[in-house]
Amino acid sequence: MNLYVLPNLLTTGNLFFGFYSIVCTLQGNYSKAAWVLFIAMLMDILDGRVARITNTTSMFGVNYDSLADLVSFGIAPSLLTYRWAFEGLGRIGWLVAFLFVACGALRLARFNVLVTKEKTKDFLGFPIPAAAGLMASYYLFVSDKLVELCPKSVIVGGALLLMISSSLLMVSKFSYFALKGGLRGRGSFTVVLAFVLVIFVIASDPHLFIFLSFLGYFLSGVGRALVFKRSVSAVEADG
Repeated sequence: MNLYVLPNLLTTGNLFFGFYSIVCTLQGNYSKAAWVLFIAMLMDILDGRVARITNTTSMFGVNYDSLADLVSFGIAPSLLTYRWAFEGLGRIGWLVAFLFVACGALRLARFNVLVTKEKTKDFLGFPIPAAAGLMASYYLFVSDKLVELCPKSVIVGGALLLMISSSLLMVSKFSYFALKGGLRGRGSFTVVLAFVLVIFVIASDPHLFIFLSFLGYFLSGVGRALVFKRSVSAVEADG
């Protein structure tokens, strides 16, 4: 088998599960639609890793991956959130859902341009797979923990806040950590140990800790920007 086929097969898997998530949403099976998105994310992680390991990275693969990502992490979570939370909001609901898709498309287009011009260790803007994970995990968390405790208006308001914020952060210039380097170096054992502990904690209450993980990453870009701004202000004050 041609090695160039391997990452593209995984990208096709990403696209398949993104489409399947849409089908599940249309059938009203929102929990399954959310979980299927995490399988699409796994495919998305693997296609990039396989391409780098086999040295088969290509512009065709980059663009195909972005097209698949727009379906899996733009349209699928947007439709999922619209159906379970925004459908009763009329025009506001579908406009917010469209905002998420549009900002995701812009985020992917910018990434494709930058990947050919400069190599950076971090992501510029909130990555669209993480934005999809945030919205999918929010649904799972709400349906498991909050649906009987909070009024629906509060839950829908939270979904609106998260979707609008993640949309704007996708096209922002905030910097987000990118885990591209693999487990090398002196800290590799610590990373492995932390990973095992995280898996253990997630397994104990998956809906809560998956949501908190995506929320923490969502907030990390804003936190880094604030820390950097304070550091610059401090240096300018000392100068």
